Amino acid sequence: MEDTLVIVPRQGPQLFDAQIPRYWLGGDPFKTRFFEAMSMTFPDGERYFIDCVRRYRDQVADPELAAQVKAFIYQEGQHGMVHTQFNDRLRAQGIAVDRILEFARDKIEGFKRDFSPAFNLGKTAGAEHMTAMMAHGFFATGLLNDADPRVRAMFAWHAVEEIEHKAVAFDVYQKVAKGGYWTRVLSMLHTSLSFTLHVLLITRYLLNVDGKGGFRAWLKGLWWLYGWGGLYPRLMAHYLAYFLPGFHPWKFGGMEVYHTWRQAYDRSGGDAIAAADATLGARG
Repeated sequence: MEDTLVIVPRQGPQLFDAQIPRYWLGGDPFKTRFFEAMSMTFPDGERYFIDCVRRYRDQVADPELAAQVKAFIYQEGQHGMVHTQFNDRLRAQGIAVDRILEFARDKIEGFKRDFSPAFNLGKTAGAEHMTAMMAHGFFATGLLNDADPRVRAMFAWHAVEEIEHKAVAFDVYQKVAKGGYWTRVLSMLHTSLSFTLHVLLITRYLLNVDGKGGFRAWLKGLWWLYGWGGLYPRLMAHYLAYFLPGFHPWKFGGMEVYHTWRQAYDRSGGDAIAAADATLGARG
């Protein structure tokens, strides 16, 4: 594994100026709505991550880490803007986007109010591990092969940037906030449970709007997520690594998808769709 990667402050791609199919992931309502539920959490989640890291920014003495924090903030800001554009599509489908976002903001404000800055930073480090884990794993499993190319491009672009900056919040937590092991564990467990529940509740709402939230749809969808050979079991070893006392983000995660994307993106002059298409078949 590389000790670190250069965190590149790219401008977010413009991908959603044309109609995208309602069920853009292989025509599957559950898979599509699950990913859209995650996307709906991202803009406010990214702002929360930025706030938690920025809380310690003035205490960062290491120039290299300070530069990484600056690039992290830029990338997360771009992620929030692009996912906001993606989420705006849902209003035309009768989705109560603003109500969902208001609920998310209330929960985030509660985290800031009820937990210490170090615990909130630990939640951020945990969430960054989860997004990096998904970034490493989703494309290797071929999950988005059947996605609309524009949506695949958004998630691929987001994924590689999560890989680039996956250690920033963790390093600030350990080196600057001096966060301990048990706070790291407890904040990760809190993040894992709250994020999973929130995403599944949004998924349920989206499917109910479609009239596709029946028992069979959920049984099939949950098996796809959690069943034998499902999405999350394949990522579980990477997830559990976070609980090792000597864990560091750069010790885990394959890099083929990242390097494939970077090479295609640079070669194409910043074409996010071409870069995402190049990752099809890449591993790790």
